[in-house]
Amino acid sequence: MILVFIFVGTVMAEQKPDFSDVNSREKALELVKQGKLHKILLFPAEFGGQDLPHNVVYVPAGIPEIKDQITGTLIRFVEDGLIDNLEVSPEYKGGSFVPSKINMKTSHSGKSGKFNPSIEVW
Repeated sequence: MILVFIFVGTVMAEQKPDFSDVNSREKALELVKQGKLHKILLFPAEFGGQDLPHNVVYVPAGIPEIKDQITGTLIRFVEDGLIDNLEVSPEYKGGSFVPSKINMKTSHSGKSGKFNPSIEVW
């Protein structure tokens, strides 16, 4: 028996959010109140990151969970002695207060190798 499936219809590309008009902390906080953005720490609290303005960004749903998964991996790498340095830097589009990307760069002072994940935010 051979089954043939035919799909007829329009394939819609997933539309990415656009946060270019969120150009201030106040606008970001209003979207937090509406549940459209979520506060996260760039440098994880697990590694000493503090809830200070230079370490806080606001991101859409789904991004905090991705960041938590990466942080879990980083914790394991630290515990295994694979990394001892972490740099986290956001990228922005235009004047947006919401980062478009979060870049992480790891290294070890005495070993080669690297783990440099990036999170595409929008």
